[in-house]
Amino acid sequence: MRIDSQKSLIYLAALVVLVSECVALDRSSFPLGFQLGFSTSAYQVEGAAHEDGRGPSIWDTFCKIPGKIFGGANGDVAVDVYHRYKEDIQILKSLGTDVYRFSIAWPRIFPGGSRRHAEVNSKGVHYYNSLINELIDNGIEPIATIFHWDVPQVLEDEYGGFRSKKILDDYAEFAEFCFKAFGDRVKKWMTVNEPSIFATHGYLNGINAPGRCSPPNGNCTEGDSLREPYIVSHNLLLAHTHAVKIYRTKYQEKQKGSIGISLHSDWYMPYSTSQMDVDATQRVLDNSLGLYIDPIVFGDYPLSVKQLVRDRLPVFTEQESKDIKGSFDFIGMNYYVTAYVMDNSTAVPLPPSQEEPDNPEIPDTFAITTRRGSRVLAIISSRSKATAELYQDQIQQSTSLYH
Repeated sequence: MRIDSQKSLIYLAALVVLVSECVALDRSSFPLGFQLGFSTSAYQVEGAAHEDGRGPSIWDTFCKIPGKIFGGANGDVAVDVYHRYKEDIQILKSLGTDVYRFSIAWPRIFPGGSRRHAEVNSKGVHYYNSLINELIDNGIEPIATIFHWDVPQVLEDEYGGFRSKKILDDYAEFAEFCFKAFGDRVKKWMTVNEPSIFATHGYLNGINAPGRCSPPNGNCTEGDSLREPYIVSHNLLLAHTHAVKIYRTKYQEKQKGSIGISLHSDWYMPYSTSQMDVDATQRVLDNSLGLYIDPIVFGDYPLSVKQLVRDRLPVFTEQESKDIKGSFDFIGMNYYVTAYVMDNSTAVPLPPSQEEPDNPEIPDTFAITTRRGSRVLAIISSRSKATAELYQDQIQQSTSLYH
């Protein structure tokens, strides 16, 4: 198949990839057209959690649960970007920064999650207007992420957040408000940041908000590790589709911007040259990256995932499949580490009550991170490019690489 040639795959990699291989870096170290950028999420950097009308998110609640966060840390203050953004932008400028990606805190704009519960918080809108204007005034392009894991707590309490399709209308309302309020200056939008991490860490092992899981995957008070990660992933993809549809039909032509999604996938390599390990590696990729990128490129989940997960995997309706296919102008790829994969298909099957404890997506495969003395969680920059090229080749479109 061939996708619109104007679409691109944006490769977002940790700078440590390059630092690990270079003694010194300057502009000549990078290809022509390279853009140096930095990325943050609202809860991790803004602070001011209880100021100027911001409502609580699931992260505010999660961080207050004893034992969930090392040392009892939380984002109440963080690095105080809310008050220090002008100073921070000057630091970015001094580093020669071209682009800066930030997330718009849903509960700072909609303290009640939607207009059903509370009016728009004008002070929150003022903050993001000021941040965007300050970036532009200093020659830095703003890129905005609409959802970076901070579900308003009121929506989590009301219907379970992304466990329910009810969130689609509320997310769409928030996304459209962002387009309307900031789209005259923001020309690149990310609908969702790393849906795989939100789904697995929030609902598989419970180490992130909202902290849901079931035994033996983690120590949570409630959750279903076998089903909820797939339900949440499905609803995140549908939310992405809603936002793209709104932007394309109502704002893109006038605002002249582009919209996409930021995905995460580590790279995986066969432990040996055996066909079993090669096949196992493909299953890992299907279940880690394909689960999210296949629907937006091809309109459905990978066949291997559907065969493996069976009735625990939600199904796209015919209209949903049509809408999600091609729902991107670019795809952001976040890459961190590489792991080796060994086939585990000869393992003794687990009883139904304990099916797939460590990784519900891949019961007959496991990933390892050391081989012949290699470092644990090795960062291999050539493999990060391979992650991009895997789908780049399939959709036959031009590539833009941003480190």
